Amino acid sequence: MRKAVRTAVLAIPLLAAIAAAPPARARTEGTRCAGLDGVRIPAATIGPRTSGGRVTATRLVEATTTTGRYCLAEAAIKPVDPAAPSIKLQIALPGRWNHNALMFGGGGYDGTIPNLAANVPFGPDDQPGPLARGYATFAGDSGHQATPGFPPSTTLDGSFGLNDEAVRNFAGDALKKTRDAARYLIGRYYDGASPRHSFFAGGSSGGREALAVAQRRPADFDGVISAYPAWNAVSLDLFFGYETRILARPGAFPGPAKQSLLHRSVIAACDGGDGLADGVVSDPDGCHFDPETLRCAAGADTGDTCLSDAQIDAVEKLSAPLTWNYRLRSGERGYPGFPFLSGATMTTALLGMGTQAPASPMPATAGYGPQFWDQWVRYLVTRDPAYDSRTLDPRRPGEWTPRISALSELQDVNDPDLLPFARAGGKLLILHGAADELVSPRATAQYFERVQQTVGRQATDRFARFYVVPGANHVNVGAAFAAGWDSLSALENWAERGTAPANPVVTDVGPDHGHRTRPLCRYPTWPRYTGGDPDVAGSFTCRP
Repeated sequence: MRKAVRTAVLAIPLLAAIAAAPPARARTEGTRCAGLDGVRIPAATIGPRTSGGRVTATRLVEATTTTGRYCLAEAAIKPVDPAAPSIKLQIALPGRWNHNALMFGGGGYDGTIPNLAANVPFGPDDQPGPLARGYATFAGDSGHQATPGFPPSTTLDGSFGLNDEAVRNFAGDALKKTRDAARYLIGRYYDGASPRHSFFAGGSSGGREALAVAQRRPADFDGVISAYPAWNAVSLDLFFGYETRILARPGAFPGPAKQSLLHRSVIAACDGGDGLADGVVSDPDGCHFDPETLRCAAGADTGDTCLSDAQIDAVEKLSAPLTWNYRLRSGERGYPGFPFLSGATMTTALLGMGTQAPASPMPATAGYGPQFWDQWVRYLVTRDPAYDSRTLDPRRPGEWTPRISALSELQDVNDPDLLPFARAGGKLLILHGAADELVSPRATAQYFERVQQTVGRQATDRFARFYVVPGANHVNVGAAFAAGWDSLSALENWAERGTAPANPVVTDVGPDHGHRTRPLCRYPTWPRYTGGDPDVAGSFTCRP
């Protein structure tokens, strides 16, 4: 009898322990995740030369309403130059892995690790992101760490440019190093398994990175999503320098009220060209607004209801192509300017002209372009942090021409021969908003046309698509049409099953637009209203 009582007493804490214990699967995932901590990443597993790497931290992230349980591992890839920063990376390894992987690109000067639970650029707001779908997602900081709280954005910290290895990593080397290290960790975590398919998605500088992996490492990824890509990086930098000098001229900077006036006037003049007055200019090339209609009396600045001659001249110059007559190693000879006079938005102050004219030191309220140029000149070009970037003329850089040319060879991703990527089975989706105020959609059209000319139109059709979204801007904030398209599913279908996108539809995910839809038209076509419900894609047709 005493034995039975004793057994019952012992069973009480045992049952309690069993109830408190996590499920066996959770224990297994937790053990596997912790087992990655401290794992060495051999240098031999990474293509470009490094000093190897190591996992620096791991933690099991519990499931939420948007993602399942996953192991988050942080790692560092050590440089060859001991004075260079390490490449920091993170990888999310889901418990319910779909046997695919996706790498995210960064933005601006990078320096931080993108959110691994986020969606792809221009992704839909009603569909799960890659991690929630079961992808192993990963990303790096491109080989340097931005100063925390750098005003107004950590993506504007170019101080890494003083180190050569850090510059090479930012220009593209870190992409391959991060990819190789992540694949090694995927194999360690999933018992030697490799991803069935690997994809890359990025926008802006991340869009340039997306094209970089397709061009320079054609067999590394099965599919690539490149959104608003800054592919001709040095040419864009030089245009930012041109913008800086123009807006720094006395009286040339149009303040926020004047920028808004110009934007409203352009929309009023160009909006109806697609058959519907809805605030979205579908065919920017089909309309050109004359800013002279907003000229102040005698051309003097008399207030916010008009533009002075100096301001009209500034806007016209920024809307026109910039060319230079010196040689860059990348071969680029200009930048096509922005469609400010045919529907581009200027309502996002930081990414547009800003709220304050460029100055020295460069104010955090200047536009993103002048601030980007300021960092590039001081840290990557002259490597003199005290240099006044306004004094360097991008059309006549003088003693700095050789350095700018060398940077173009590193940073520009402008080889249009994508046949190696196509032969490896790669698929490419390029998206750009027609109202982008930071990276010109004209430049992306220029790149795609070069691909078609080099590869051939029919051959290009077999592996690449380029879509321009009317009304969409750079960050989908305050846009006339905030783009949302499930490009990842489209890429999966094409890369995995050979089914190319057919008649895709893009949704306006802006908070005030009721999820209206439009046909996502292949470049160079655009959507024209033909009648019916103006909020439904079927009421439009894609026309050249």
